[in-house]
Formats: sequence, C-alpha cells, structure tokens
Amino acid sequence: MTILCVRFQLPPMYEAALPGLLGTVEEFTPVVEALPPDGALADLRGAERYFRRDVVELASLIRVRALAWHGVDCAIGAGPGPMFARMALREAAPGEIRVVPEGPRALTEFLAERPVRALPGVGTATARTLCEYGLDSIGKVAAAPLSTLQRLTGARTGRALHEMAQGIDRGRVVPNSISRSLAAERPFPRDELDPAQHRRALLSAAGELGSRLRALEKVCRTLTLTVRYADRSSTTRSRTLPEPTAHSSALTDAAYRMYEALGLQRARVRGVALRAEGLDPAEQASHQLTFDPVDEKVRRLEEVADRVRAKFGAGAVVPGALAA
Repeated sequence: MTILCVRFQLPPMYEAALPGLLGTVEEFTPVVEALPPDGALADLRGAERYFRRDVVELASLIRVRALAWHGVDCAIGAGPGPMFARMALREAAPGEIRVVPEGPRALTEFLAERPVRALPGVGTATARTLCEYGLDSIGKVAAAPLSTLQRLTGARTGRALHEMAQGIDRGRVVPNSISRSLAAERPFPRDELDPAQHRRALLSAAGELGSRLRALEKVCRTLTLTVRYADRSSTTRSRTLPEPTAHSSALTDAAYRMYEALGLQRARVRGVALRAEGLDPAEQASHQLTFDPVDEKVRRLEEVADRVRAKFGAGAVVPGALAA
C-alpha cells in the first residue's frame, strides 16, 4: 500500500484552507496531487522507506498534524494504487483510516462483492446500463467478456471497466500545486433565496480573485463556480475564458453567465465560491486590443484601486454595488 487519498473535513465554504493542509501532506512526500476543494492524493513509496514507517502509521501522523495545526479532521483511504485508495476513502467515516488489503487474492475479494457504482468514473448512466444486463457487481463485470462490455458502454469505456474490475489500476499521482488555483468563498449568514444577494456575493468574490491575481502578477484561463445549497448538495460549473485574464470585470461577467445558466428558482443557497484555475504569469499572457476607450479606462482605474488597497487595506475601494 503506497497511495493515500485524503478528504479533509473542511467547514462549508472554507476551500481557502486547502493549501495549508496540503503543506502538511507535503511534509512526508513531494508527490502530492491536489483535489480541490477538499482532497489530495499522495504517493508514499519513498516516504515509507525514508521514515521507516508503514503507510498506516504515516496516514495517522498526517491526520494528527492536520488536527493539531489546522483544527481539521480528515478521512483517509489507503491502497496500492489511486483507484483502490479512492474506493477505500468512499467507505471511510470522518476521522477513520480505511485500508485495502494487500495481495492479488485479497484485492480480488475486495472488489468482487462491491456494486459497480463503486468503481471510480462509473456514473449513474453507465451503472444503470450495466445493471440492466445483470452486471450489478464488480465481480460480475470482471467475469464478463471484454467484447460485451465494449458493446454496452463503448470501446474505450468498456476496456477501462474491464481493467478496473480485474484490479488493474493504471492511475498515478500527478504532482501539482494548489497555487495553480485561487479560491474565494462567500458564505451567507442564513440560507439565501434572493438572486440579487447571490450576484452581490459573486461580484465580491470575483473582485477578490482579480485583486489577488494582479498582486501575484498572474492570469487565469478557467473560472469555476460552486453553489452550495441548504441540503448540503452543490452544483459546480467551469468556463474557459476567451483570453487569460486577471481583470475583475471579466471574471465577474463570466461568473454571472455561469450563475444565470443554472436557472435557479428560489433556491436556498448556503454560499458561493469562485476558483481561478490554470494560472500563468501575466507577462506571458496575450491581450486582444480594442478601440473601446471604456475598456482602457476600466483597466487604469483598476490599477489605481490596487495601489489604494495596497496602502490602506482591501476595503478601501469597493464597487458601488457592495458599498450599501
């Protein structure tokens, strides 16, 4: 067992705490893949030899440090590969470390009786199709001919299902950094039904993201909106921007469009979050020139506002819609 899948028990709308928690995991291994908004994959093959501890002991240390340093508990799944670690995590209660047994026979037994929906990447539609043909467990999928699976789900999906059901885990941990994204959350003090308040929160979050991006001299290529509801469910939408940007007006416009596309009608919203992804140096970004003097004026005003905020604080300059 060398792979951990960690899910931190973050309070709602507290995604900004993830970078610090990832730093706790990186104390043990540099091979860490961030899984926003609240998770991570970690490859501990080198760490087991270096610290002379097994994966369960290292997982326990990570959990204790997350609690001691950040006040955040976590659930951890451990397995020989990312697929098994994710499956173990699904069955782990908060504060629990769930381990997939080692050995080919043990792995086969672990998979055999679990529902096909437990395989990573198997959605509702694929699971429904397989169940209609009696393939409702991973063991039955493993025993089915590859040609049958490909006929039911397509060539690529069928092959992937066949391999996963056989216990073949081709996944790997791809090191990345949460610094490749920035998040801004806006929780509401109570469940909010007013769309105008939702838009105010998006305006504020987009302004914060733009300001932070410009301070870091970065631009983002993708903006992700997460809306969390009173029943603890959530909706996430992403949009690739026409051009990489750090300008608050462009980010706000993209956030509004994604929000409007949701078509929410009197939804009880607990909070909203925006995440800027695909960060690149601003100096490497291209900008489409326009003949619109308003666009140039907005950019100059933004520069002035940034200098004022740097001197007097983030609240020194705010949009008029947020001043009331």
